[in-house]
Amino acid sequence: MSVIGSIDRDTIVAIATPPGRGGIGILRCPGPLSLSIAEAILGKRPTARHAHLADFLDEQGRLIDQGIALYFPAPHSFTGEEVLELQGHGGPVVLDLLLQRVLRLGARLARPGEFSERAFLNDKIDLLQAEAIADLIDSSSVAAARSALQSLQGEFSRQINQLVERLIRLRVYIEASIDFPDEELDLLADPQIGQQLLDVSNHFRAILSKAKDGQRLRDGMSVVIIGRPNAGKSSLLNQLAEHDRAIVTDIPGTTRDLLHEEITLQGVPLHLTDTAGLRQASDPIEQEGIRRARQQADQADCVLLLVDATADRSHWLEPIDADRNDPLWQRLTLVRNKIDLLDEVPKMTREAFFAEGERSLILPVIALSAKTAAGIDLLKQHLLERIQFRPSEEGGFLARRRHLDALLRAQALLEQGQRAFAATGQGELLAEDLREAQQQLDEITGRFGSEALLSRIFSSFCIGK
Repeated sequence: MSVIGSIDRDTIVAIATPPGRGGIGILRCPGPLSLSIAEAILGKRPTARHAHLADFLDEQGRLIDQGIALYFPAPHSFTGEEVLELQGHGGPVVLDLLLQRVLRLGARLARPGEFSERAFLNDKIDLLQAEAIADLIDSSSVAAARSALQSLQGEFSRQINQLVERLIRLRVYIEASIDFPDEELDLLADPQIGQQLLDVSNHFRAILSKAKDGQRLRDGMSVVIIGRPNAGKSSLLNQLAEHDRAIVTDIPGTTRDLLHEEITLQGVPLHLTDTAGLRQASDPIEQEGIRRARQQADQADCVLLLVDATADRSHWLEPIDADRNDPLWQRLTLVRNKIDLLDEVPKMTREAFFAEGERSLILPVIALSAKTAAGIDLLKQHLLERIQFRPSEEGGFLARRRHLDALLRAQALLEQGQRAFAATGQGELLAEDLREAQQQLDEITGRFGSEALLSRIFSSFCIGK
């Protein structure tokens, strides 16, 4: 594995269990001093890969705690180094006493993510698997956890590596024709080149499709609810959250600040935001709430404009106050609330707006009642369609924004090379674009990566991972 940076040979230690009190507290200590530290604390040399019920002793031989000790010799451990693991009681005082004892014996405190970083640098895992550890810990749904586990077990890496191997085979053939012109290989007439380029392109599209699903599953979608006062925004938030998150009254302007709630739909996290009612206001506090509401709408993946179904249709879009070319319209869904007052049934339609003779704007319109919950399932289904999420299939994995960006750059380079090759019939430009595309893919798994990128990734981990 070719990466910038070197492995720190210090012995490190960290508490691997969450802060607070618990039945069990775990201390992990990888590095060359781990065996001597074990002998000092346990008073004996531990047998490799055996669980020892042992006393944990201080310098004077006094008892700190009693628990289980495990020792893993290199390279048969998570980090690839010698590792000592002490499992004691989960009281913070007891764990701190044990931690200080290990530090006095020559270890230093681990940095955030340093255990996973060492496993990566020692070729025990690649960068995708290292990121999957953090994603598994942070999973907010069963579907996300299962997909993160798939990535941790190497599914995403396997598919990226297969794609890299296809690029390498194609590069070898093309570069051979460049380096050995006497062989008179006619690349333009060779059907293998066209077929291999097509196969690689199809492979790119398949991985990108799965990666997009994985990124949606990890990051979810931000949904902002806007509308006039008393349109029912807080009631809708409560229905989607399935509990009374927001205060609901008949008094206009009850919500003055942003209210945030997270829910999951078929495993996809949705970040909901209820906002202040949009209207002309003189109260400075309400004005600030309205400003924040508009700001949230500008940044959201999906905007729900809630309107009173009993109000005149010509006034429904007035709260938006945006140019007709504004991208906001592409993210907008109009929700007709209070259909229970009109004895309507829930439904979803697409309707044209704006004055006659002007360019029409087609918007999705959902008729529902936030009071009775009629039509809420329609809205949930619409949100899943908005995010373009498909339930995970076998072979799914979790992905991050950086993975998608690298895949898209690599795909663009491949397409650029294809166009240049089709236009000239020469392999030099295609070979260079294939090389750069491979480099983009290698950044995903960490075969090629900058020290700054690796530092940023591992520093986002919690201590003890």
